[in-house]
Amino acid sequence: MGPAHPECAARLDAIEDRLLITGVGDALDRRDAPKATMSDLELAHERLHIASIRGLCEMAADNQAIGGPATLMLDTDTAVNGATWNAALRACGAALAATDAVISGEMENAFCAVRPPGHHATRKQAMGFCFFNNVAVAAKYALMRHQLKRVAIVDFDVHHGNGTEDICAGDPHILMVGIFQHPFYPHSGDKDPAANMLNVPVPAYTKGMDIREIVETYWIPRLEEFKPEMIFISAGFDAHREDDMGQLGMVEADYAWITHRIKDIARRFCKGRIVSCLEGGYVMTPLAASVEAHIRVLADL
Repeated sequence: MGPAHPECAARLDAIEDRLLITGVGDALDRRDAPKATMSDLELAHERLHIASIRGLCEMAADNQAIGGPATLMLDTDTAVNGATWNAALRACGAALAATDAVISGEMENAFCAVRPPGHHATRKQAMGFCFFNNVAVAAKYALMRHQLKRVAIVDFDVHHGNGTEDICAGDPHILMVGIFQHPFYPHSGDKDPAANMLNVPVPAYTKGMDIREIVETYWIPRLEEFKPEMIFISAGFDAHREDDMGQLGMVEADYAWITHRIKDIARRFCKGRIVSCLEGGYVMTPLAASVEAHIRVLADL
């Protein structure tokens, strides 16, 4: 997204280095990410939005070829370049391939270490570093391509997943539960727009133990009542106390605890089926350590 932008390639490098150093990576089944198809993207996005992103990426590539700017700004936070199109297709494609693998029984769960993230992308707008909504597309894909009846989306990013809400609100086959700092970007989420949305905004400086109590009090009963057949996670790690993107107080142990609780729901109601997709997390050391904690629980390490 340009020099010094927080949503940078170093994020995935930091995660990879951490998994290598700790030995966690040795226990994982690694797979390459295919590209999502247009028909897949259209499960959650308007055709005009998809075409617009592709056109802007091609324009950026053309500009760079003649010595112009390498990036085009879509808003004050979000930029595209000539490589964004393929990266966004593979980020979404990873979530879809993981969904196929988990539903087929090849693996119990999967973590998609992808960028760009997705949960701010609405049905017809890119924003907040996001172009296509990886988790929302995958959730719709599980319902429409695999004929599941009920899927849940869990979002613990420091920012409200407004894009996922825009796409999924009112769909009785999807339950979305989220916790996020408020008031904060994208300045939404303080109201539940539909019965299938459970937004829990929390003030700045809320600590991990308080978030755990909220999860136990609000999320778990709703998930148990809904009885999902599969769970998707928007796994943002920017609520970590050392991540200056936000002002919440979570640490690695909190992410591990939340993952345990989600995994318990998954094993009781949906054969353990979880697909988790990386969202935020912009300070390298806490990001990598939090992803490691999350993966250790998913992989029973």
